[in-house]
Amino acid sequence: MAKTPFLKTGHTPTLFAAFLYFDLSFMVWVMLGPLGVQIAHDLALAPAQKGLMVATPVLAGALLRVVMGLLVDHLKPKTAGTVGQIVVLIGLAWAQFVGIATYFEVLVLGLFLGMAGASFAVALPLASRWYPPEHQGTALGIAGAGNSGTVLAALFAPGLAVAFGWQNVFGLAMVPLVLALIAYLALAKDSPDCPAPKPLAAYLEVLKDRDAWWFMFFYSVTFGGFVGLASSLTIYFNDQYGLSPVVAGYFTAVCVAAGSFVRPVGGLVADRVGGIRSLSLMYAAAAAALGVASLGLASMWLGLAAFVVAMLAFGTGNGAVFQLVPQRFRKEIGMMTGLVGMAGGIGGFYLASSLGYSKQLTGGYQVGLLLFGALALAALTGLSGVKTRWRTTWGAAHLTAAKI
Repeated sequence: MAKTPFLKTGHTPTLFAAFLYFDLSFMVWVMLGPLGVQIAHDLALAPAQKGLMVATPVLAGALLRVVMGLLVDHLKPKTAGTVGQIVVLIGLAWAQFVGIATYFEVLVLGLFLGMAGASFAVALPLASRWYPPEHQGTALGIAGAGNSGTVLAALFAPGLAVAFGWQNVFGLAMVPLVLALIAYLALAKDSPDCPAPKPLAAYLEVLKDRDAWWFMFFYSVTFGGFVGLASSLTIYFNDQYGLSPVVAGYFTAVCVAAGSFVRPVGGLVADRVGGIRSLSLMYAAAAAALGVASLGLASMWLGLAAFVVAMLAFGTGNGAVFQLVPQRFRKEIGMMTGLVGMAGGIGGFYLASSLGYSKQLTGGYQVGLLLFGALALAALTGLSGVKTRWRTTWGAAHLTAAKI
């Protein structure tokens, strides 16, 4: 059966709206990372506190993805996304007009910013439901490339903090977020293929399926690696190489850009060669890159190169995982996006917080990096164990046009 060209399927305005909403939400989600050096200086934070500060929005976003996944299936994606964006704007307004003066208040702000991370559970189902199985990797790769918003945070937040003070950066972030919300309301459209809402118990049934747990584990490594490093690298480059917050932000932006913009490529490659093959290569590459980075390379340029390779692998892996998920759980894509996204956020929380504790307890980041590299190898082993079953059951050629 001949495939219909990608641009002749789906709904392009909705795909763009999903990308834009996701992009600006992710910019806000990781803001504490690029601002971390300045916040930590003013509040006199210890390394472990810095790690927990940047990890808190990641964990909050992870947990809220399940809530948002439920809202997506009950209210439909467009309405759920609107609610989430309003909550984020309330948090930013509080930070701007009331102010952040203590470590506890930073953590509370992190909880609000977590709702921005939950945008993942909106953007992907919003786009996915418009596209057929053979184009899922490409469509979700484009929508998922909204994680490039982390590049904007790394590029601009440290410089804006120098110019206007880090407190005012939260107010400045409200401007593009409001504009993105307006565009989202104007362009996004719910697919007519949205499934009918189900009771909560029905959603939890999916957790009885072992494949759901495998996908959660796989994404906890790929996305966890991406967002954990995106949240931590500004502090890492400042500590490890003595770079100023602004220059450390530029280095972080290069790494994050590599992982962000390659996500659609990951989806496209997975569509062409199969998600399993693509994902296997990415786990091996990520583990190797983190192993090299853990050596504490003397040259900041070699350190940058190692993290760029790691982020390329994680970004491509993100696209590959979400080429596979809709094939296996198309009717439950809203809930599965929330669950898998939650696992990805938990992986990011673990990486970001473990790097802080590694620095405080051992004086360096080696242990934290090596442990996450070991997780990538564990994921590779698990994928090798399930690939035959997947390719002969739900991924068999006679059941789907997509390559598994």
